[in-house]
Amino acid sequence: MFHGMRRKASVYGAMASVIPKIYMAYSLWFWVSLVLNVIATTIFVFFWRAVYANTNSIAGLDLQQTLNYILLAQIFAPLGNMQLIFEFGYNLREGGIAHALLRPVDFQGSYYGQYLTTMVTELVLQIPLALVVTLVFKVQWPTDPRVWVAFIVSAFLGRTVLFFFDWILACLTFYTTEVWGLGVFVDGISMFFSGRLIPLTMLPPLLLVIAGMTPFAQAFYIPISLLSGVKPLSQAPRLWLLQAIWLVALWVLSRLIFRVAVRKVTVQGG
Repeated sequence: MFHGMRRKASVYGAMASVIPKIYMAYSLWFWVSLVLNVIATTIFVFFWRAVYANTNSIAGLDLQQTLNYILLAQIFAPLGNMQLIFEFGYNLREGGIAHALLRPVDFQGSYYGQYLTTMVTELVLQIPLALVVTLVFKVQWPTDPRVWVAFIVSAFLGRTVLFFFDWILACLTFYTTEVWGLGVFVDGISMFFSGRLIPLTMLPPLLLVIAGMTPFAQAFYIPISLLSGVKPLSQAPRLWLLQAIWLVALWVLSRLIFRVAVRKVTVQGG
């Protein structure tokens, strides 16, 4: 049993190790992304300064709290990235899905390993942006180790929740031959309801309730709000429990939906 688990771990590890190499092969894209992220962050800072020009508080948050949340959200943006819709669509179009399904490993498990590796790689690539934000915009990093522990646990749970939700949405690609529209729509909804643009506490009550009922907030807003101090550390255990419930429910649902959707697989051209 132990030998089998070690073998599976080595297989998943080998598949995941390809991810950093892919990013290293496109160094120009890294520098372009860095410049664009710095420009976007600068725009966000001046925008929120203008918003707070005639007020001291919005939804209980002052300017410094809001800026700190926004700056940390820019740095940890990879926590909310979703790519399985486009990944599945590409594999369906190129025929790679057939080879992937024939591999002697769990299909979902292999993608989960790659999902986490992609997130870690993208976070590492955010270090230059973090340095710029720290030196130029004076972002306030938590000094309490417990806050970092709460953030890491919440980020891991939330990212896993988002993976299963992303998986469920990606299964819709088995029923269509074009995924661009679906991918762009989901990305737009995710950008708004995840809290990447504004702290969700600033939303009207109805939208706040709706956002709280989506996996996007679990993956992004919850961990960032703990890290930035928008949510107190005392709420961490309750938030972890909610994320764990989301995780189990979506894991079961994702397995069931995939079993049904995979029967509809049609590789374009064959």
